[in-house]
Amino acid sequence: MSRTAPCRLPASPGYRACQMCHMGSYSITNMAHWSTFDKETEKETKKLIKCISGMEDEEDQNFQLALKFTWSNFRFHRFLDVDSHKVERSISGIYEKLMVHSDLRKAESWMRLTDEFLNSPLPQTDGKKTDAHYSVLSMLFSLSGSPSNNDFTERPRIKEAEAEDCFDWAKYLMEGEDIDNGLYPDTPVWSEDESEDDDSQRPISREDSGIQLDRTPPEDQDNTNKTVPVTWTVGEPGARAWLEQHVVTPYWVTHSPRFPHSLHLHSNLLNVWDQHLYNTDPLYLPEEKAFVTETQVIRETLWLFSGVKKHFIFQQHDGKVSVRNDVVVTHLTSNCLRSVLEYIAVYGQAVFRLQRFIDEVTGCSSEPCPPGSLSSHNSKKGSEPPFRTYQAFVWALNKYFTSFKEELTTIERELICNDETMTLSAVLERLGPHLSQIKVLHKVFCTGVADVPPATPNVVRASHLLNTLYKAIIEYDSVGEASEQAVALLFSLWTETVRPYLEIVDEWIVHGHLFDPAKEFIIQRNKDVPVNHRDFWYATYTLYSVSETVESEEKLNDSASGSSGGDQSSSSRQLTMVSFLKPVLKQIIMAGKSMQLLRNLHCTEAESSEKSSRDAERKDLYTLFLESVQSRLRSQETSPTNTVTDDQATRRSLIKMQSIVAQHLEMENVHDPLLAINFARLYLEQSDFQERFSGGDFIVDRSSQSVTCQTFELTLRSCLYPHIERRYIECCGNLMKTLKKDYKLLEYLQAMRNYFLLEAGDAMYDFYTAIFNKVQEKESWQQPSFLNVQLQEAVGQRYPEDSNRLSVFLENMDPSRKKHPVNNLEVLTLSYKVPWPVDIVISSECQKIYNQVFLLLLQIKWAKYSLDTLRFSDFTEVTRKLQEAPAEDVKLKEPVHQQIHRMCLLRVKLMHFVNSLHNYIMTRILHSTGLEFQHQVQEAKDLDQLIKIHYRYLATIHDRCLLREKVSFVKEAIMKVLNLVLIFSDRWQAGFGAWKIESIDKMESDFKNCHMFLVTILNKAVCRGSFPHCK
Repeated sequence: MSRTAPCRLPASPGYRACQMCHMGSYSITNMAHWSTFDKETEKETKKLIKCISGMEDEEDQNFQLALKFTWSNFRFHRFLDVDSHKVERSISGIYEKLMVHSDLRKAESWMRLTDEFLNSPLPQTDGKKTDAHYSVLSMLFSLSGSPSNNDFTERPRIKEAEAEDCFDWAKYLMEGEDIDNGLYPDTPVWSEDESEDDDSQRPISREDSGIQLDRTPPEDQDNTNKTVPVTWTVGEPGARAWLEQHVVTPYWVTHSPRFPHSLHLHSNLLNVWDQHLYNTDPLYLPEEKAFVTETQVIRETLWLFSGVKKHFIFQQHDGKVSVRNDVVVTHLTSNCLRSVLEYIAVYGQAVFRLQRFIDEVTGCSSEPCPPGSLSSHNSKKGSEPPFRTYQAFVWALNKYFTSFKEELTTIERELICNDETMTLSAVLERLGPHLSQIKVLHKVFCTGVADVPPATPNVVRASHLLNTLYKAIIEYDSVGEASEQAVALLFSLWTETVRPYLEIVDEWIVHGHLFDPAKEFIIQRNKDVPVNHRDFWYATYTLYSVSETVESEEKLNDSASGSSGGDQSSSSRQLTMVSFLKPVLKQIIMAGKSMQLLRNLHCTEAESSEKSSRDAERKDLYTLFLESVQSRLRSQETSPTNTVTDDQATRRSLIKMQSIVAQHLEMENVHDPLLAINFARLYLEQSDFQERFSGGDFIVDRSSQSVTCQTFELTLRSCLYPHIERRYIECCGNLMKTLKKDYKLLEYLQAMRNYFLLEAGDAMYDFYTAIFNKVQEKESWQQPSFLNVQLQEAVGQRYPEDSNRLSVFLENMDPSRKKHPVNNLEVLTLSYKVPWPVDIVISSECQKIYNQVFLLLLQIKWAKYSLDTLRFSDFTEVTRKLQEAPAEDVKLKEPVHQQIHRMCLLRVKLMHFVNSLHNYIMTRILHSTGLEFQHQVQEAKDLDQLIKIHYRYLATIHDRCLLREKVSFVKEAIMKVLNLVLIFSDRWQAGFGAWKIESIDKMESDFKNCHMFLVTILNKAVCRGSFPHCK
């Protein structure tokens, strides 16, 4: 706080007012007369100042000024009473805003909780809807920033249970009373009926039956059967000692007392075996052992499977579960017990690894968070929480272990009740299905999670985990009925784990927003390219694929087709991605990019409110997938009669197929009935397989993966892919309608053909004839101003909307190409300004191809125009002079007539060549190809397909106009003929006498050579099928 000058105004003893800073300060002088409240307030005020300002010296002048200012506000500042009507309006306003945003649950919770608060009593406040209630709500409104933009999930409130009355009323009421309990107060009361029954049940001698009697000493039996009722209360000093002494024998303590047991031979197998070893092996040395009962082994087994880390029988070292060597039971040998315990330890270690993974992902919390949300706890501070795919996988694992622990708890309760005899083998048999499922889960965990290197990106981790689950389902499903439980478990695990992926896909293809903060999705947004950029469709998203053999990550930019990167890789490196998305990956990419493009177009702004209201009623992709799976499972549950009939038919077909397959296997000296059954079961669904296999013309391709069960893939094709396809058709259809209707895509495509392909002949004729006239008159025409003025005048009269979009530029040309007159037009470059988003289809690369075709057409038009403007009247004056000449000179003038005749014949030949070439390109190539292009554009389903059609159209006309580098020699021959036409036109216009007879001979020979060359080359190409359009 800054220092201020002391105030010199007269003031009262208790208060001083400073006019300079407009604040009051309370004079803290008479602290001795303060109350306890004032002293506590003084202490808390100093703490507040130290916390906010950071000043620690209370004697500092700034600290004293801050203290006086704070005291002044505490004592003399007054606030207006809260306005309950204003608070009610705020409550209603927030509720209405939540309803507008379609947050129905949040709105319902808001009204219910605020109403419940206003009608609930407050401490030290009587009544409902008091000023205190509205003051609290007003303060919360002031503290809140934006209630409608925050995520809210109402947590269930558990009411506090009423405290139980632990007071011993019986002892209190019976205090001072003498109660006669007889001579033995601890002896239980026995009924007469029970004593008579005990007397009647006397032991029967069974020495002759071959069954040994229990020879436990009578005193041990008395000790074991004797019950000592002891009363104790929790909290007393000796309570724990009583529990340790009477409830459980401390078998985990060194030199623990031996528990009493029967002396029956079957109960002392360990002693018998040790005695046998002692008698047969002179070097045998008995070791010290820790004796436990089978019940204790069962309970520690249950604790191990429950995730308890500290045991006596089982020990954990560096994540590995081992068995103690000195633990024995009396009725089993040590080796037998150890083999069973090691079998249990293997599954215990699997449970331990899975539980540790669950704790790491959930941050060691007691309950993991739902799969869609991020964990609020983390084992390492500052580190990022695990990505959502791992959270969903852990959520599925936790659901399974919850049911597994419930089964363990049930077994332990039965063990405590001791109503039935329970052995370790019976418990393991009961837990057998669960142990096999844990084995499957542990295998998936090791392959999909544990074996992945720590520095691997999240996209690789998520893809690898989903692929591992996908392959495991197909692998176990191919076994058949033997692994139905494993398939059911893996499918439930996969449906939970795939939820974040489907939510990302749903958010992208519905709202156009690829929300992937952890970068776990195989498609990621390139934020450097904005949506309104012309390269948005090509460089916005990156498709990630993972190499399983090399363990490396490769990024492949998605092309316009949206194909996966696996098709572009070499055969030695198998690039894989999320397998279940491969069939619809192109549709997902197209729908996502189309939806994002639609969001940024102006036409969607008016529909945003309607779409937001529909979105509240819409089901997401994951919910639709689950509903489709449930409906598919219900449809397979037919009536009992049909089931029996189908089972019988299947069994008959299976037997028949088995016999056929067995015969073919015997031909190859293979006698395996199980293999025959599996082959028959795999191909049973193929209707024509039975006939083909029995006929002997069927060959099994062992190199391919044709023997794969398709059940899971069929489920995806019928339950998941149709929803994505439907959304793809809807999004891409809306985008195509918007581009065609609102952004005039078809009109711009027609404009490109009108000006670049000269389909607007009337307008473009005025433009290029002005250039040709300048050339014939030997005037300069390579001036941008002249060219642009002529273009604007030609186009503006007929197409005024395109006059501002067209322009002409001049480019530099190689001086070596200026030797030929026909190449002078190559300096022209026609440009057409295409607005966004139409420039996604008509890109700058497309305009380059259009310009190449445009220049070729200009050169042909120039040659045709040059020949068309030649007139026979140019030779009239020459003929008249020849007729007036004397007769003796006629013989000398005869070659002149021949020369004129030869020039006219050559002109006709050249006109025939140029007109044929012109008609072929304008009609057979441009017009017919344009009609096909228009039809394909109307049939295009998405923007990517339209871009492909446009590129294919340009490639077709570029190829057929002989502009490819591969057929450049054909174009050069045509250019020679066109150049010959221009030379011929110049000499024709120069008049008779400006050229010699040798030049006519050379032009005729050049044309003949070029003509023969083109005829020969094109005939061979047509015969080979290289140029089908030339037939």
